[in-house]
Amino acid sequence: MSEALARESPTSGQQEDCEGGSRRWSWRLLVPAGVGGALVALYAVATPFVTPALRKVCLPFVPATSTQIQNVLKMLENRSGSLVDIGSGDGRIVIAAAKRGFKAVGYELNPWLVWYSRYCAWRDGVHQNTKFYISDLWKVSFSHYTNVVVFGVPQMMPQLEKKLEEELKCNARIIACRFPFPCWIPDDTTGEGIDTVWAYDLKHSGGCRTKSLEITPETES
Repeated sequence: MSEALARESPTSGQQEDCEGGSRRWSWRLLVPAGVGGALVALYAVATPFVTPALRKVCLPFVPATSTQIQNVLKMLENRSGSLVDIGSGDGRIVIAAAKRGFKAVGYELNPWLVWYSRYCAWRDGVHQNTKFYISDLWKVSFSHYTNVVVFGVPQMMPQLEKKLEEELKCNARIIACRFPFPCWIPDDTTGEGIDTVWAYDLKHSGGCRTKSLEITPETES
């Protein structure tokens, strides 16, 4: 019997070596596959956040504080009509405005934030009064909005000021958060520090006065 075991032992040893080699080979395949999958997932998640930063004017996502939201709503008192939030982030301003009766729209370049905003609007029961679009603000016309909220950065404010002055009607109100517009004089201001909010009525701007002159018929002397 011992001779039989002796004859079988080399074969069993070879089988164990083969099984061990197979397991090592499997790990060699699984580790690169796992790392590659993790990198692909990281790229998919990070790209929407990194891509905006590569544009000419970076508009980073910084969530609005509860104080900022209340200050914006204060500047919207006695206002009605449509509202747009430029760079709507996670949709907090749009949702808060919808709860106050506005038909509110948000434009945001980051698709993950847009999808999250839509979910939050549905969760809070205001999805019928809100819309969120994945879009570059420079490629959108805001001409049909009467209330505009902007969370901008200093680099973009001069160009955005010109764009809004050209597109909006004279009854529009623009609310700037964190940073004011460079040339317009605010009609109202509330809050302090990062929670400061500036409200501008376009009818008081030079551009709107120019529009009024253009549409006023000439009278005979």
